[in-house]
Amino acid sequence: MPAAVLLLIALPLSGASFKPPLRTEDGFAVPQQGQRFEFPRDHGSHPEFKIEWWYITGHLFDGDEQRYGFQATFFRRAGPRGPAGKLEEHSPQFAHDELHLAHMALTDVTGKQFHHEERLNRRGWDADASTNTLALHNGNWSLRLGTNGVGSMALTGSIHADAAYTLELTPRKPLVFFGDDGVSRKGAAPTAASHYLTWTRLEVAGQLTVNGRERPVRGEAWMDHEISSSQLDDDQAGWDWASLQLNDGREVMAYRMRKLDGSTDPFSRLAWVDAEGGLTQDGSGEFTWSAARIWTSPTTGAEYPVGVTITTRDPATGNDVSFTLEPLLMDQELHGAVGGVAYWEGACRVRDASGEEVGSAYLELAGYLGSLNARFK
Repeated sequence: MPAAVLLLIALPLSGASFKPPLRTEDGFAVPQQGQRFEFPRDHGSHPEFKIEWWYITGHLFDGDEQRYGFQATFFRRAGPRGPAGKLEEHSPQFAHDELHLAHMALTDVTGKQFHHEERLNRRGWDADASTNTLALHNGNWSLRLGTNGVGSMALTGSIHADAAYTLELTPRKPLVFFGDDGVSRKGAAPTAASHYLTWTRLEVAGQLTVNGRERPVRGEAWMDHEISSSQLDDDQAGWDWASLQLNDGREVMAYRMRKLDGSTDPFSRLAWVDAEGGLTQDGSGEFTWSAARIWTSPTTGAEYPVGVTITTRDPATGNDVSFTLEPLLMDQELHGAVGGVAYWEGACRVRDASGEEVGSAYLELAGYLGSLNARFK
């Protein structure tokens, strides 16, 4: 592992993890600029914020070069506040102060199957998120950072009786902080923001079981950790988001915040991460997002704009470039049976304007079965 990555994981930065924060109307912290992060502590949970998630997507290959996409997401949402904004007291074995939702998904490209499962548990014996380091679990699903906050992460997941994986995730580039001075804005309201921490390139190795057959796999993944108390503004319905890992060692992250009338919010953003981990960020007027077709879910009836093309300026050359995200499987919808939110989350290949395959991507399309405004505020 590169020395810079080890330092980012292992060594705390000077200063407090979070200074006294601003508050939402219901008493939760609001992300502020100038925060100093301490690791491994800030890879963990932040109960003073209302919403938090740890989100991993990646592409795997087995010994026969069969391809798979995988997703593992752990959500934490604070429960209701009591008088004066205080959390209500409950038994630590069966608490109501936090709800923990988790999603696991696997795209079997060769088998043309999409497997997924969702779980919802109260904080306690069956689900929790450490406030000291990255140590999450929801039932037998878990994500944990190595001893003393150093080294790789271990991910364990399963999807009913159809699939299971045990994966080791090793950062190959430094941690990236998207946004302006530690705050990623999602809307005009000061509360529509997050602290947005990302490992854009993780080396993956481990074991994958699909339909009873176990095989070793390798690949690459992307990991987001967002800390927030509101991801949406009052006039927003949802978002389109993409993470691209290019074959030249660079990455692109883009999100389009969608208003209730379907237009693009000016707080949409695109970011490039260069081969050394350097960050270039662009506003909504510096890239375009378009979709070539609509895929209609046979399960929910939601209409998702897939086959997305992102056009922007390449900071390395100054020239305009286009990337088209081509789904590896059309039906990659998580139906929202437990959490109540259906969304499309899919593995894609990336093609440039000439049609050449130049990387891999994950695409998320959320809020196409009704506005998510109430759920992410």
